[in-house]
Amino acid sequence: MSQTAPAAPKAVEGSLNFLDDRLGSTNFFKRNARKAFPDHWSFMLGEIALYSFVILLLTGTFLTLWFKPSMHEVIYEGSYTKLNGVKMSEAYASALHISFDVRGGLLMRQIHHWAAVLFMAAIMAHMLRVFFTGAYRKPRELNWLIGIVLFTLGMVEGLFGYSLPDDLLSGTGLRITQGVLEAVPLVGTYGYMFLFGGEFPEGNHGDLIPRLFTLHVLLIPGVILALVTAHMMIMWHQKHTAMPSRNQSEKQVYGYPFYPVFMAKTGAFFMFTFGVTALLSTVTQINPIWLYGPYDPGAISAGSQPDFYMGVLEGALRIMPNWEITAWGHTLSLNVLIPATLPLGIVFGGAAAWPFLERWVTGDNRSHHVVERPRNAPVRTGVGVAAVTFYGLLWLAGANDVLADKFHVELFKTTWFFRVAIFAGPILAYIVTKRICLGLQRRDAAVIDHGVESGIIVMSPEGKFSERHVPVREEEKAVILSKENAKPEAPAVDGSGIPAPGTKGPMGFLRSRLNRGWTLDDIPVEDRGHHGEHHEVEEGERAGAEQKELSR
Repeated sequence: MSQTAPAAPKAVEGSLNFLDDRLGSTNFFKRNARKAFPDHWSFMLGEIALYSFVILLLTGTFLTLWFKPSMHEVIYEGSYTKLNGVKMSEAYASALHISFDVRGGLLMRQIHHWAAVLFMAAIMAHMLRVFFTGAYRKPRELNWLIGIVLFTLGMVEGLFGYSLPDDLLSGTGLRITQGVLEAVPLVGTYGYMFLFGGEFPEGNHGDLIPRLFTLHVLLIPGVILALVTAHMMIMWHQKHTAMPSRNQSEKQVYGYPFYPVFMAKTGAFFMFTFGVTALLSTVTQINPIWLYGPYDPGAISAGSQPDFYMGVLEGALRIMPNWEITAWGHTLSLNVLIPATLPLGIVFGGAAAWPFLERWVTGDNRSHHVVERPRNAPVRTGVGVAAVTFYGLLWLAGANDVLADKFHVELFKTTWFFRVAIFAGPILAYIVTKRICLGLQRRDAAVIDHGVESGIIVMSPEGKFSERHVPVREEEKAVILSKENAKPEAPAVDGSGIPAPGTKGPMGFLRSRLNRGWTLDDIPVEDRGHHGEHHEVEEGERAGAEQKELSR
């Protein structure tokens, strides 16, 4: 795929020559300095995730210098006098020391936590943008799968991170983690012992916090860094996707060169991201561990909530009925196993399989470098909104006690509401979203056929009023006509009655039915050259229309 961009600026020629004399790399740097980057605000979502990760690494390094990953009991004697004389782990005491005694320690703790929240939110928003625009299609399926793994690792990393201070709130989350691990048949107990190093809460020799610390600061960040690097390298090699536009095509990329335009923009955007994170950390409190106190297995905070990205698991646990199966002396806790595996299995498993399922159903094996407008893929958009609805309802269900308290509704009723809504909500969201997409397609077809309203009302010799339409602008026309109209399904048999390849057997029948559902109700959008038409105004609107024309 070729690129259109100016030659490398003279300002960098000296630096390139310096590197070439020593590394012989001028051609490489010149070629990549001219790389074109499409200009659209939605592409910045991935950059927010990248810059949040950089902030996490920087602030995490600072916190590591003072944090003590130990469950050895000490008596606290620090600046926070309300906990003086209280027994606590060294981990909790060092977290209090960072917050109250290390210069800038509390600010760094809060920047680290807000950056983690922003990192997960940015990945989620970036993945939604990729899904709804079809940017995951060939040849970018691998990068899509990397994104799903990154989000999953981010959830685990966040869980281990806010569990390190060993406060009451994080201990509650670890208690849930223990229950989830033990609910997994056969291997659950081994996983539980591997993580905790013994019985809850601290293991045999206080191994829990040191193991979480190693996973949180070494293993998982290393894997995330490797995946982010792979993600960027693949994106750089495959080129960035582009939004539909007048000059854009599958073989031509229009945009700004990497140097100096994109480099200046992305550098400024990093500073904006850091500034917003620092501002949030300065004026908005997050995770005040000193208010919760050290972890006590016999206590729990009222209205305790995890970070938003873990809310889906919390909600699934809260609305799940108390189902258990006992056989041959063993109990299978479905009330924990199903909420821990099924919701995220549906969302993440479905997301991972979707690019390949869509390609199989549609038979589209082409490479795509220009994304689709969500309205032009109503089935995909409907499924995406249904998944968002499913995820969002579970997230809200994780706060059912808070909702019941604030809205003065019985907790039992809120629980049953979410039990019903978790099934009905996604179905309703799919139907409504698909109808909206088809309505927008009809509007686009009308704009291409009849132009856009000019606001000028004219009267015919017969006394009929109509509004004059003018052709749509070329830029908008190119965007609208970027829609690929659905192609009719190939006949199941040819003229000799021989079944077509791919239509045989149950899988062929299923594929045919899914393909029909994918293309059902598609609205053709074509340029037929019908522009500047007059549209009659209803009788009841004539008086106002006549007055409008007279005022002109």
